[in-house]
Amino acid sequence: MELKGKKIIFLGDSITEGVGAGTDGRYPTLIERACGAICYNRGISGTRIARQHKPADPPSRMDLDFCLRAQDMEPEADIVIVFGGTNDFGHGDAPLGTPEDRTPDTFYGAVHHLAGTLLTRYPKAQLLFLTPLHRADETRTVTRDGVTVTLTLKTYVDILREVLEFYGIPLLDLYATGSMNPVIPAMRETYMPDGLHPNAAGHELLAKRIIAWFRANL
Repeated sequence: MELKGKKIIFLGDSITEGVGAGTDGRYPTLIERACGAICYNRGISGTRIARQHKPADPPSRMDLDFCLRAQDMEPEADIVIVFGGTNDFGHGDAPLGTPEDRTPDTFYGAVHHLAGTLLTRYPKAQLLFLTPLHRADETRTVTRDGVTVTLTLKTYVDILREVLEFYGIPLLDLYATGSMNPVIPAMRETYMPDGLHPNAAGHELLAKRIIAWFRANL
């Protein structure tokens, strides 16, 4: 697909907002510059796909989950790119839920809800979801309702893959093919110094991967 002149909405978290790379170095800006697309950056740091059960105190823009924001984005788009899930794993308190869930209150339900919202609002647009990148900490233990469970980032990646396959929405699997894993010291130094946020070089790689996906698949 030729991206020149296309209206692209980027729905995401701190990586999309540009933490670690700045507004001029973030991947939506790089895509806009390289391809001549019209890009709308709707990334907000700390946000999750699913709804937080215990909101921030005091209230914070971090509680503006993807499902909520998807209803208020630009009314027209040729392409919508969604990049999230790492914060759901990292500090979200919504349970994983089950494949039958359809509300934003669990991660399964939120992905279903978000996919349905975007397909309804943008029936002619090309949708593309990106999986979370690898990060320095990919396992954490939480206690919910008196039960202690171990969560892994890959579980969230697998849920994204499962739900999006159900809707026939393409998924760019950056977890499997993103070429950035901060567990390798050289990779961390080159692309993700804090173990989570790509730097300018990481954003350049992200932009190239997304552009290549559109050229190869559509």
